[in-house]
Amino acid sequence: MPLALAACKTGWNVLELSGLTMGTGYNVIAVDHSKNVDQAELQAAVDASLSDVIAQMSNWEAGSELSRFNAHRSDEAFAVSPELAGVIAAAQQVHDGSNGRFDVTVGPLLDLWGFGAGKTRSDAPSDAEIAEALACCGQADSIEVNGNALRKLRPEAEIYVSAIGKGYGIDRVAQTLAGFGLTDYMVEVGGDIYTAGLNPEGKAWQIGIETPDAYDRGVMKVVGVSDMGMATSGDYRNFFEQDGVRYSHILDATTGRPVTHKTASVTVMTDNAMLADAWATALLVLGREEGLKIANDRDMAVLFLERGDAAGDVVATASDRFTALTA
Repeated sequence: MPLALAACKTGWNVLELSGLTMGTGYNVIAVDHSKNVDQAELQAAVDASLSDVIAQMSNWEAGSELSRFNAHRSDEAFAVSPELAGVIAAAQQVHDGSNGRFDVTVGPLLDLWGFGAGKTRSDAPSDAEIAEALACCGQADSIEVNGNALRKLRPEAEIYVSAIGKGYGIDRVAQTLAGFGLTDYMVEVGGDIYTAGLNPEGKAWQIGIETPDAYDRGVMKVVGVSDMGMATSGDYRNFFEQDGVRYSHILDATTGRPVTHKTASVTVMTDNAMLADAWATALLVLGREEGLKIANDRDMAVLFLERGDAAGDVVATASDRFTALTA
């Protein structure tokens, strides 16, 4: 989880907000140069923007747009807000760019492996169970976006936006802050961030990238981030072991199984938090070897952390753009 490192400085107000959203917490630090922003008013606006995102994209709120679309067992077009349509369109682009590894229809697989909202499990499902769940997935064959409407190509298909919706929520909060005339701020939700301008010390926001270890919350590397979204996806928090084999919640939608490569976490820095969120997941599924090529081809700033051969070793590999931004 990225950790924000910021210091206070006199001459302006530093506004700090926090709360709960999307099953996790959020934090905002903003520099109010004018000293005219009312913190309570700003807090209310931030909470309202996050509530709007939940009303549009939550899989857990039965009345949300997304939940109603999922319950819509028809191949007829279903009108949605421009915001939800835009997120699904972005998901389609990442799906295509990642050779199908980013997939918002993998809910049945997550549930099967015990990583969804249902029961957890400590044993791997059978090949037959995986094949059955896999038959319900497949983003390219399940949904399409046409303007402000979604359509199911298979009536039973369902969408889960946990790997892109949080980043979108961060961007919505950033828009809210900008609407108050704030130009220097950091928004963090569940470890993913967007930063604008400079921190209270007048420097780029200093963000720590966590060591990919289930029991160590140490910082592997600190980078300066300004006017960019940043997200990290890792396989080291949510997993189970069976007969000495480790099964993580990072599932490959093309096989229906957890990934088996050595890449433990991927950090992406890009124009907004939504795409950073989605690409961090996509590139973690791909792994360092295939993911690095895509990152360099697309000029994306990406850091791959892999498990080394010796216990506790971590090998870092950066894309060309990440190296240039953090030099």
